[in-house]
This record gives sequence, structure tokens and C-alpha cells, in this order.
Amino acid sequence: MGCGNSSMSGDMYSAGYHSITNIDYSSVCISTMTARYSNCPGMTWHQMDVRQLRFPGTSFDVILEKATLDAIMVEEKSPWEVSPQTACFIHQALTEISRCLKPGGRFVSVTFAQPFFRKRLYARTEYNWSIKQYSYGEGFEYFVYVMTKGEQLSPDDAALEKKILEDTKSPPTSIATTQNEDKEDFLSNIDL
Repeated sequence: MGCGNSSMSGDMYSAGYHSITNIDYSSVCISTMTARYSNCPGMTWHQMDVRQLRFPGTSFDVILEKATLDAIMVEEKSPWEVSPQTACFIHQALTEISRCLKPGGRFVSVTFAQPFFRKRLYARTEYNWSIKQYSYGEGFEYFVYVMTKGEQLSPDDAALEKKILEDTKSPPTSIATTQNEDKEDFLSNIDL
């Protein structure tokens, strides 16, 4: 999800994972990546908004995002308080991810966002998943969150959800998109 022009999918393909579906909002990026990995049967590329995934429910065993949610939140002024618009965007994306996961499926999120900030987004009973967190690195740490569909939130995560719901007022139900694909040529020049 939000594959960008990262080599991650190609690296996974080389490691033996040959059924990989990649999505990104940028048609320019998807076109470039489709050409780059045209010799990888079983790997597909789709231009798509993470808030409106065009896949049937329970389609995937694993959904992986690496810094996609970070990119969505890049304009936030503070990690301590996410704007209602961004919170709504993230909620729509997570609702779609949950819908597309098979029972027992995993949503894996790789980020530099610490648990205090990121678990607040993931800890919702309505997503119907448990949350486990792992951290890697010394000094410059990154985090991996693994949500498993069909498992309950832990008591701590359920308490976090309750506190967040008590602290929030009603979030907006929709937001407008402002993406302009015609100005995306810079994506072709980034090599991650």
C-alpha cells in the first residue's frame, strides 16, 4: 500500500514472494513501476486511493505499508494532536485495509512513529484486529506494528481506545482530495 518507487516489492519478489499487489495514488509512479518490474509475473500495479480500495472484501492475507501513513500525516504540525481531517483520512484508509484483510490476515505497518502516537490510530474495535509492536535499531529506532484480523484488542489497547473516544468530539465524516497528478514528475526522479 503506497508502494511509491521503492525497491521493496522487487526485493520481496527476489526473496520468493511472487503474488504481490502494489497500489499507489500516483498514476505516474504506477506507470514507472509497472515498466520497471514487467519481468515479474504475479506482481501487479494499480493506481488507487487508500481510502477507496477497489478490491473485494477479504482479498489479502497480508497488507503492508512502509511510511505511507507517515506521508499522509506529513503536514501535521504536531504528532501530539492530529487534525480532524487527517484523522478522518487515516480512519478511512484503516477501515478499507481491515475490510480487505482475510480473517487471520495481517496488516503490517513500518514507521518511525513511536507507539504513543501510532497506536492511537490503530486501537479501534471496529477494525477487528489485535495490535503487536516491535522496534528495531539503536538510537535511530523504527517500529513495526502487526495487526491481526479477527483478534481482539488487548486490555491496554481497549483502554486506550476508550480514553481516545472519551477525549474526542465527533470527527468529520469526509474530506476533499487535493492531489494533482499532473505535477508528479518529481516522483520519477526519486530512487529509494
